[in-house]
Amino acid sequence: MINPRAWGGSAMCLVWLGFALVTFLSCLKSEPIPSNTLFIGIESGPRMFDPRLSTDAAASKVGDLLFNGLVKRRDDFSIAPDLAESWDTPDRRKYIFHIRAGVVFHNGRKLTSKDVKETFDFILDEKNKSPWRSSLLAIDSMETPDDSTIVFNLKEPSAPFLGSLTVGVTPAGMDTDMAARPIGTGPFRFVDYKTEERLTLARNDGYFDGAPSLAGVVFKIVPDETVRVLELEKGSLHLVMNPITPDILSRLRSKPDLKVVTGLGTNYSYLGFNLEDPIAGNIEVRRAIAYAIDRKSIITYILKGLATPAAGLITKASEYFESELAKYSYDPERAKNILDNAGFTDPDGDGPKVRFTLKYSTSQNELRKRIAEVFQWQLAKVGIGLDIRSYEWGAFYSDIKKGNFQVYSLTWVGIADPDIMHYIFNSESMPPNGANRGRYVNARIDELTRLGRISFGAERKRIYSEAQKILANDLPYISLWHSVNVAVMNRRVKGFVVAPDENLKSIKDVRIIPPKVKT
Repeated sequence: MINPRAWGGSAMCLVWLGFALVTFLSCLKSEPIPSNTLFIGIESGPRMFDPRLSTDAAASKVGDLLFNGLVKRRDDFSIAPDLAESWDTPDRRKYIFHIRAGVVFHNGRKLTSKDVKETFDFILDEKNKSPWRSSLLAIDSMETPDDSTIVFNLKEPSAPFLGSLTVGVTPAGMDTDMAARPIGTGPFRFVDYKTEERLTLARNDGYFDGAPSLAGVVFKIVPDETVRVLELEKGSLHLVMNPITPDILSRLRSKPDLKVVTGLGTNYSYLGFNLEDPIAGNIEVRRAIAYAIDRKSIITYILKGLATPAAGLITKASEYFESELAKYSYDPERAKNILDNAGFTDPDGDGPKVRFTLKYSTSQNELRKRIAEVFQWQLAKVGIGLDIRSYEWGAFYSDIKKGNFQVYSLTWVGIADPDIMHYIFNSESMPPNGANRGRYVNARIDELTRLGRISFGAERKRIYSEAQKILANDLPYISLWHSVNVAVMNRRVKGFVVAPDENLKSIKDVRIIPPKVKT
């Protein structure tokens, strides 16, 4: 039998030890999540947070809330001040930025020109292998005459330069921690990240442009779309955005507690061709294919209206949009005539034999495979065979970068500036120097995409107008459609704007209306 007096002191010690352990463990817990918190469902989490190194879409969206650049893009893609209150341009090779007063990082440190300079020094340092380095190579030198001024001296005039300064500014001397525990100046601050489970952000009460209405934002990582939709319907998520399978939208539109919001996007889907291939490289073959594809039917019946037909890379949201481009409406008879005249005759008229067969590469995404099958059916009507090869994403994308294809389809995401034409179509941009994967060569496009980098105003618009017209005639790409961005949210969510480039900046002004109390 145990003597109570003999172990009473030990029991008290155990009580205090237990209390201390609970206290210790509670210190390890994450900050509690307030009720006024927006829950967003996303397909996958960020790979890393450092804006100087990250390129994935999830990191970019989260970065909209954690960081600010010297400048930012408006929804029409024009440049506006951000951390820089203003700037002067004494000549096209010198930019003098004046940093806002009173901006502080999430750790309480005041932002100075030194932080800005170190951010760009890091990107420009080859050993850091920043994916953004090539966009900043116009910089010759930087100067910081005082804490609120930074001067950029350029090697030559650069029209895309201002747009490259949207990259998030990080505090000096924080290189080792930024990838995992980011510190920025944005409207929300990092709390914690449970990898591939959830990411928690809290309101930055000291944000220079006014504190957000929300107490915080939680990104719940839910890879399965069906599960994301179910969580949205039951209220454990407030918002989901692209990608949303078009077939699900009709169901979501029928839910009284949800609203569907759409807007024109910048994503551009296209057919790419190996122009060194004897068949895919033939302009008449590409022209026939352009007429043989019924884009409007695919948009209506497969994409459920979540796209608009495209004639080129640039959307109507951009000031560089050119409307007077060669367009290829659905005309299978015209496609047949083009092929006949080009010497690709149909061996048996409307019989089963084909003029030739092209290998079509795509990923294993179910929607992309469905679209590929529609292409196959439409091209068969003009006597073109399409051999569909679907690959795991990594293998598919690796083949495209290496040029191992005849025909493929992909989507360019978030096109903001027409300078992307240099990256895609200039003959100097063939891999590994750029994304001219089809090996397109046109001396005039080379000249225009070079001039576009050093021209401004109306002259720059004229240059890219001509470039778009040439590309629409040469068809290194066959334009398919521009995306329509879609977001589905609880009706209590107010103030969210579907941006053309899918950014989440409007979350700073989002509020959640409390639910009505039933009496």
